Formats: sequence, structure tokens, C-alpha cells
Amino acid sequence: MRAFAISIAAVLSLSCLLLSGLAVAQDEQADGSLRERIKQRVAERREARQGDENESAANLKIQKPGDYVRTLQHDGLTRTYRIHVPRQYQSSKSVPLVLAFHGGGGDMDYMANDEYYGLISKADAEGFVVVFPNGYSKFKSGKFATWNAGACCANARDKNIDDVGFVRKIVASLTRELNINSQMIFATGMSNGGMMSYRLACEMSDTISAIAAVAGTDNTIHCQPRKPVSILHIHAKNDDRVLFGGGAGEKFRDESKVTDFVSVPASVQKWVAQNHCQSAPLRILEKPGAYCEKYSQCKGSVAVQLCVTDSGGHSWPGGTKPRGSESPSQVISANDVMWDFFVAAAK
Repeated sequence: MRAFAISIAAVLSLSCLLLSGLAVAQDEQADGSLRERIKQRVAERREARQGDENESAANLKIQKPGDYVRTLQHDGLTRTYRIHVPRQYQSSKSVPLVLAFHGGGGDMDYMANDEYYGLISKADAEGFVVVFPNGYSKFKSGKFATWNAGACCANARDKNIDDVGFVRKIVASLTRELNINSQMIFATGMSNGGMMSYRLACEMSDTISAIAAVAGTDNTIHCQPRKPVSILHIHAKNDDRVLFGGGAGEKFRDESKVTDFVSVPASVQKWVAQNHCQSAPLRILEKPGAYCEKYSQCKGSVAVQLCVTDSGGHSWPGGTKPRGSESPSQVISANDVMWDFFVAAAK
């Protein structure tokens, strides 16, 4: 009898253990299910919040003059650019847009330095918005950046960075934030930045009306513009980095970071043929130390113009530079020549 009682007690104890285990399992399953639901709700809220932020950014408007910094995500990278809105900007009136690309090894802040390039002062004087994109850099600071302009330059080229897609996103964002005249979107740049301008002429002719390349030749690999684009090229005869007659100067000690640059005459003739211009240029400016030649009667009423300075080396005419063996030529102003060319191209 006692043995029977012990057996009953053992069975009851085992049953309790089984029921307890089942309850624990059910509790754990419930907890796991709860954790999953919480995790899902957090993810949904994060997505909703991100959507709200994206919508807010898309609807963001710049209402007053000043300087702004923007970032965007493109091709898995966080890209940055500076915006300068001129003093006289009014959202009720559309304004031109100039994209200004820094040289290889530079950055947007350097190109936006008015002491060196004077583009902000020119924007305020003429009433256009000027934007300074930052090239690809392996550093968080964005310094020592380059552009993938085709055959040049450095990491941007070697990693095949989608700089054209980046620029398209900038323009799309700016046309939401500001009242931009879509018929007056231009590109300019120094050295590698000038080369990037040439690439935009090839691949964004649906958006870019004219470019002004300074000290940077056309080193694109593929070029099939959908429509004609006006081309201005400014170069010093004694450029010691991007040689007027082609090739890289001794200043580029590591030529693997650049390329065997196309010459200035070859770059100009490429676009004379591309735009079906009259083969003989007209000398439109000649003064001691500089001249400008213009090719006209081009397809689509565009133009191709070359301005050459005798001196200045690898620099921005009319500007200054903090270092280097030779100061920029002051015989012409790249900003003045560029803006006159842009305005004429838009007519």
C-alpha cells in the first residue's frame, strides 16, 4: 500500500514537472513571439520615420540667400555638396545654376573659397546659384577628393565611382529646393573638375546647356551626347600639369593617378566636329598675354570657344592660389569669360 502511494506521488510529481515544462515552453514561445512582434513594430516605425524624413527632405525649400551644405546617399556612398544662393534670390523668379567642380586632390570647400576662385562673388553679382559638389574621397573629411572623368583621375576612376549619377541627384534635389531655370544649367571646373565638366557634356546633355573647362582637357572614354552642348575651354600655354600639347607634366610624379592627357587642340577639335561647327574659328579677343577664338554656325545654335593665356601655369585665370611657382594670369578673368559665354549659350 505504501509502495502504491509512493508510485502515485511520483506520477503526480512527474505530471507537475511536465506541465511546468510545457508552461515554460509556452511562455518562452509567447515571449519569443512577443519579441518578434516588438522587433517588427520597431522596424515598421523606423521605416515610417525614414519615409517621413525623405518626404520632408523632398519638400524642403530654400527660401532665402545664403550658404547651405547638403548630403545625399548614392551608390552606397554618402556624398556632400555646398550651395550658395545669391543675395538677390527670390523664390518667385527662376535663376541659373552653375555646378563648380574642384580640381583633383581638392574639395568643395577649396573651390568655394572666394579668395582663390571668386565664384561666390560672381554668383552674387550675376544672380546665379553656384553649387560645389565634393568628389570621391577615402577620408571622412572629404579632403583629397577626385572625379571619375573617364581616363582620369585616381581613386574615383579606379573605383569607377558614379559621379554622373551623383550630379543628376544634386540637380534633381536643387530643382525641388530652389526655383532653377532648367534652360540655364551649366558646369565648370578646374583641372580634374574641368574634365568632369566634359563628361557631363557627353552624358548629361539633356540637362547641361554649356560647360567651361579650365586647365582640364576632355579625357572621356565614351561620348555620345543626345544634343549639342556649348563648350568653352580655358588653358595656359605653359600649364605644367595638364600640358597644352597633351600628356602629364613632371608635376604629376605618379602618372598612375592621372593619365596621358588629351591635348587642348584635340579636345577643342573633338567638339567642333561633335557640334558640326564651322571649321575656321573667329578671333574674338586678342590682347598681350591672351586670346580667344570662337567656332560658330554649330548645330543647335551652340558654340565652341577656346581662350588661351601665355602664362599662369596650372591655374584659374583671374584668381589666386596659396601655393605654386606661378600666379594665375590676370589678363583675362575665367569667371567673366565663362559667364558671358553661358549667357550667350542660353539665348
